[in-house]
Amino acid sequence: MATKALLTIADYTALEEPAGVRYELNEGELIVTPSASFFHNRLCDRFISLLDAHVTSHKLGDVTSETDVKLAEDVVRRPDVAFYRVGRLEGVDLDQVPLPVAPDLVIEIVSRNDRAADLLLKVSQYLAAGVQAVWLLYPITRLAYRYTAGRLEPEVRSTQDDGRFEEPELLPGFSLALADIFQSAS
Repeated sequence: MATKALLTIADYTALEEPAGVRYELNEGELIVTPSASFFHNRLCDRFISLLDAHVTSHKLGDVTSETDVKLAEDVVRRPDVAFYRVGRLEGVDLDQVPLPVAPDLVIEIVSRNDRAADLLLKVSQYLAAGVQAVWLLYPITRLAYRYTAGRLEPEVRSTQDDGRFEEPELLPGFSLALADIFQSAS
């Protein structure tokens, strides 16, 4: 039986990503995924724009996208959207790849090629690294799953029941209807 060649963080950071693919590191195993679709990126960009405007105007911290984040010694993930509360990145070399600090909040836009088991593993890795809330946004079904540490079941929100994206402890005053988020996925 063949043994998988596992990578270190140093191996991972030395890799060059070819055009059209994205890399992540899962327990030393290189994960290769295709680039996101136009609709995925449009949804992500719209969400970042709305969130960043609120975060910036209220001086709550920093919003970033597609930034490699080290979650464990052999795990690097690249969240679609990440939020860091003010002060979390103080003293951190922001040119460092991957960033050695887990975000406070992660938002992942679920693509057609994402598998449920992979998404749940990713959510568990985020939460184990100290992320306070993880949101999985499903554009096709217009559902959002909110995961927090210590809860076995996610909170599910829908455009059908006027669900909203809200994280009052992390993002006071920010509330966005899921219908407004998913509008750009149409």
